[in-house]
Amino acid sequence: MKRKAFTMIELVFVIVVLGILASIAIPKLNVTRTDAQMTRGMNDVSVIRSSIITTRSENLLKGDATFPPLEKNTGDDMLFDGVLDYPIKEKAANSNNGWTTKKEGNGVGKEYTLTIDGTAVEFDYSNTTGIFTCVGFNEGDTDEAIMARNLCDKLR
Repeated sequence: MKRKAFTMIELVFVIVVLGILASIAIPKLNVTRTDAQMTRGMNDVSVIRSSIITTRSENLLKGDATFPPLEKNTGDDMLFDGVLDYPIKEKAANSNNGWTTKKEGNGVGKEYTLTIDGTAVEFDYSNTTGIFTCVGFNEGDTDEAIMARNLCDKLR
């Protein structure tokens, strides 16, 4: 007699094996997502720094020795539009990832915050020296503080 179906024990065994594999894989995917967000943040900072230098070089060719402002005074939710061809959209209020800025009186940002999975790292831009650097993060020994310190160390 030929069997045309799986037995119940074979199906249960397959489901248990898939459950074990899923319990191993899902935590790894979450770590991978955080690593991807950190990499994106590091790339953003690298592109911003490179664009500051490129824009300053263009200004020098025009006879202007000043460093560029990072933002135009447009009042929209796009950041770094003074130096980037494709500006970065400011993070939504309900998002755990992205860039925000503290606006100065003229509406142009000078202090920026990069948030990755709820961990905030602050950056400052000096338009007199052209330096865009990490200046602050949460202190302590929590996972969030350690991640912020690591990110800040990678970006210095």
